[in-house]
Amino acid sequence: MRKAPWLLLVLVLLLGWLQYKFWFGVGSSGQVVALEQQVAAQKRENAGLQERNDALAAEVEDLKSGESAVEERARSELGMIKPGEKFYRVVESVAPVPPPEGGTDGSGDNVVDRVP
Repeated sequence: MRKAPWLLLVLVLLLGWLQYKFWFGVGSSGQVVALEQQVAAQKRENAGLQERNDALAAEVEDLKSGESAVEERARSELGMIKPGEKFYRVVESVAPVPPPEGGTDGSGDNVVDRVP
């Protein structure tokens, strides 16, 4: 009966030490939560990269198998046209910038005095 208080004290100290290690030690619950968040973020990034890889693989397969994809890419990226086709380029006009009042245009001539 004399050993019971000492055994109880040892068990309480052991429990306290284990709780401390659980909450604040290496591999604590806070670190586990942080690692779980990192894993979730990495999974989201991997999913996006996988979608990109799938799209690129599909584009490569399309370029290998069909002429229409090659033709479309040559037209859009290289500006190529078929023989006999006419190419029309529509250029939107840019509004002219008004000259500064009473200034010069860099040639030393006064902009206001010059006649076209």
